[in-house]
Amino acid sequence: MTIKPTMDEAVNALDGALRARKLVLLIGECKVDYDGRASSTLDWGERLTIIKQDGSVLVHRPTGYEPINWQPPKCLVRVTLLDTGSLMLIASRSQPRETVSIEYRSIDVTITTDLKDTAQFFLHVTEEQMKQAILISPELVEKGLKPLEAEKSLGEAGFTDIYAEDKSGRIVVVEIKRSAASKDAVLQLQRYLDTLRGRVNKPLRGIIAAPELRKSAQLTLESSKFEFVQLSPERCFAVLKTMKDMKLSQFIG
Repeated sequence: MTIKPTMDEAVNALDGALRARKLVLLIGECKVDYDGRASSTLDWGERLTIIKQDGSVLVHRPTGYEPINWQPPKCLVRVTLLDTGSLMLIASRSQPRETVSIEYRSIDVTITTDLKDTAQFFLHVTEEQMKQAILISPELVEKGLKPLEAEKSLGEAGFTDIYAEDKSGRIVVVEIKRSAASKDAVLQLQRYLDTLRGRVNKPLRGIIAAPELRKSAQLTLESSKFEFVQLSPERCFAVLKTMKDMKLSQFIG
């Protein structure tokens, strides 16, 4: 870490760090110009620039979690000292052709380091949360699906995850699993459909929604003429993140 470096010191430190593919953090007063599929200009202000080891670049303002400007991984990053005494950082890529130019006229802090992180990321989304996501955004299962009821009681057979109607007017029962669906999940869906056949005068469909289907369940699924829809917890989480303030009741019925 260097506090209040001269521009020469900052250029030398950053140039060496970029060549070595190190993580760079740069805090100071800058302006930012973007040119590419569109164009933008952000006038002078104190900001944080992060250059990650994969070549991605993010410019952050003092508030908010999203960068105001950014470039994806594998972009080319160059640093130079301008005749005006400012430090110019340029991040560019060719496909599509676009450039983010960051000019610093004062620098408060520079940090260069190596970070090592090989841990696997696990997103802990429950089946209940996956169900909420489908109620909010039924196209996660299929277009035109209309949820009618969540956890519909079928007596001794139990409760369906989602009871719905497709665009052709057929009744659809969706069984949700947050991990690979087993034969037991297919048999459970079978019990729901067997119970409904004596109560509903409409064609019935059964759908398993899960990240994957185990091989042991494949034959049972096919013999029952049910369907499998691949649905990951990550996709459901993305829906919940954007729709978190909405009430589920408005998506049912």
